Amino acid sequence: MLYRNALLKISGEILSGDSSKTFDADIINQLTHDIKAVLEEKIKLSIVIGGGNIIRGINYSEYNLNKNDADNMGMLSTVINGIYLKNALKNVNVKSKIFSAISIPGIVDKFNHESAINEINTGSTLILVGGTGNPYFTTDTTSVLRALELGCDVILKGTKVDGVYDKDPEYNDNIKKFTKLHYNYIIENKLNIMDMSSITLAQDSGLPIIVFSIKKKNQLKNVLLGSGDCTIISNK
Repeated sequence: MLYRNALLKISGEILSGDSSKTFDADIINQLTHDIKAVLEEKIKLSIVIGGGNIIRGINYSEYNLNKNDADNMGMLSTVINGIYLKNALKNVNVKSKIFSAISIPGIVDKFNHESAINEINTGSTLILVGGTGNPYFTTDTTSVLRALELGCDVILKGTKVDGVYDKDPEYNDNIKKFTKLHYNYIIENKLNIMDMSSITLAQDSGLPIIVFSIKKKNQLKNVLLGSGDCTIISNK
């Protein structure tokens, strides 16, 4: 087995699927069953989830909001998504535990790495919300921070496409897909995969990032077992 302790990063937009709804039942059903399949392989799994299906702090000017307030609203959106995901996982008999970077007593527990490790060691899937708890930091950065705190050996970036291409596959023909990339290539070419602070932190820590399509059934498990369609970003 390639990986035993993984962190999955998904955007809030993924929860919308191809619909205009906040939550799409079909993609949620697929996602929860894919997560369950990973756990059946005895792989520890933590999930950092974004809030973009509700509001994205980066779009603060569109909403005529102060940047700090918009980011705070974005962090709260991730909490809503985390609670939804917890219930969806419960429906397929997956035990999960939510930890938030921001304190919301009576709703979710504040993140503590020792408590989180205890939970994951007893079989819980961790749902990590609230970003870093600070404005101006994305959930990409949260993903790397939490992966390091939890001793994860890989970050999985679940997206709408099955890896990293030299050009945006949605708008371009004659595209080339990379199966492996060095962190230096990402940085030098300013590829918009994750924000640069998260990329450099992962590089400095020697933590690989795998980009794959979360929308393809069973790809989460296949990637972790080394047989999925993806791009691996590392120092090698």
